[in-house]
Amino acid sequence: MTGTVSPDRRRFLTAGAAVLGAAASAQLWVPGTARAAEATLPDGVFSLGIASGDPLPDGIVLWTRLAPDPLNGGGMPDRVVAVEWEIAEDPRLGKRVRRGVAQARPEYGHSVHVDVRGLRPDRSYWYRFRVSGQLSPIGRTRTAPHPHSRGGSLRVALASCQNWQHGYFTPYADMLQQDPDFVLFVGDYIYESTPASTGPRRHEGTGEPYTLVEYRNRYAQYRTDPDLAAMHASAPWVVTFDDHEVDNDWAGEIPQDPAKQSHDAFVARLTAAFQAYYEHMPVRASAIPTGPHIQMYRRLEFGRLVRLNVLDTRQFRSDQVTSQAAAEDPSLTMLGAEQKAWLLDGMQDSPARWNLVASQIMMAETDLQIGEGKLWYYDAWDGYQVERNALLDEFADVRNPVVLSGDRHLTMISDLRTDYADPDSEVVGAEFVGTSISSNGDQDQTAFHAQWDPLQADNPHWKLIDAHRGYHLLDIRRDGIDAQVRVVDTVLQPKATPSTYARLRVENGRPGVELA
Repeated sequence: MTGTVSPDRRRFLTAGAAVLGAAASAQLWVPGTARAAEATLPDGVFSLGIASGDPLPDGIVLWTRLAPDPLNGGGMPDRVVAVEWEIAEDPRLGKRVRRGVAQARPEYGHSVHVDVRGLRPDRSYWYRFRVSGQLSPIGRTRTAPHPHSRGGSLRVALASCQNWQHGYFTPYADMLQQDPDFVLFVGDYIYESTPASTGPRRHEGTGEPYTLVEYRNRYAQYRTDPDLAAMHASAPWVVTFDDHEVDNDWAGEIPQDPAKQSHDAFVARLTAAFQAYYEHMPVRASAIPTGPHIQMYRRLEFGRLVRLNVLDTRQFRSDQVTSQAAAEDPSLTMLGAEQKAWLLDGMQDSPARWNLVASQIMMAETDLQIGEGKLWYYDAWDGYQVERNALLDEFADVRNPVVLSGDRHLTMISDLRTDYADPDSEVVGAEFVGTSISSNGDQDQTAFHAQWDPLQADNPHWKLIDAHRGYHLLDIRRDGIDAQVRVVDTVLQPKATPSTYARLRVENGRPGVELA
């Protein structure tokens, strides 16, 4: 994989968001074929676009959801619908390599997840769907390198936290032009908050989502953002969720406000939220929920260059702590015993040059108290000190560990240390906490630095902090990782001007990160 743009790829990119996202512009299939005889469906069945995800050396997941009336439950008839799909080696789909028929079932919101296999490694492919005389937009995806491939490079876009009401998803327009091999989205794809009277956009509905239909409508609204739709159609995504896909600050089967949501009510909410999440994400059938549980932690390989460990820091975590004493309780867990063992085994036995960890929440310490003492940010790994510190001790024996996180709505790029009480303790890795796509809107940068700069002396492991909206772009090669903090000047308007705020470097065999 490489960041170089081929002529075919350049033509595809310059088509722009209107073509790639093309939610409302389904084309008619050639008349006179057998497909014209199919039972007619309402126009606009591909209103939510298309996507691909979880690349393998020989496979990819292709996704769409039929929804001619997306904000009102979908608008599909209550029956199974056959959806044709095809995937080819060229943008015009002339060199077709696979085709088939998938079943869009009403019990899964008429979503389609096609797990295509038999593809060639490290290749670009183009794909589309058709049903009832309507064609989806054409999407582009890419397979992972051969398992034994040692060379090449990998371009990864790290994104998180896109709040519809806080702004437009303008960073994706720039991401599209940067042409990543895949997008790593580490949580808060939607927000469950009620519609607000202020802000550039307003959530659909009348309150927070609790039922399956309500979550479907919320996801459908987010999917109509043209820049998000274009990015989904341009590259495969690897996704995981954080809290706002369900309820702010939930942990296990415990809601943020247990006095207002009974256990049974919250389990029903989890069940609805997880099903809607599956219905709208390009993930494999292994992620089909079973009631209030969904399998989300998993591992993806990109040759011998990268092993990517995708975590789930919500379903297995102990209830969120609120005090320093609780944060140091050795019985508390973020991952649960099984997931923790899976992570460590996979990192210690890894054949890859770089061992990436996709963690929804920040692993490095945040000390919010100036001077003596500690005041931790309990929602992150700071709230689970014993487990976090044990992990970092293990990282000392792992080749090139790099953690990719979100949640904070800030850029926080740090060294990972074995003991944050000792600034001279061993550096064992690096962490990139990506800023948000739109959450927190356009922040006052002067006010941000007035608040946060005085904390840097107590957090010497921080290498860069910033509060612009955007994403991180990482070019990974065997000798190092070159990272860019890509930002936009506004998310309050549909168009924005992008720029590179900072460049950083992680060297092979040298734990930590430095400004380039």
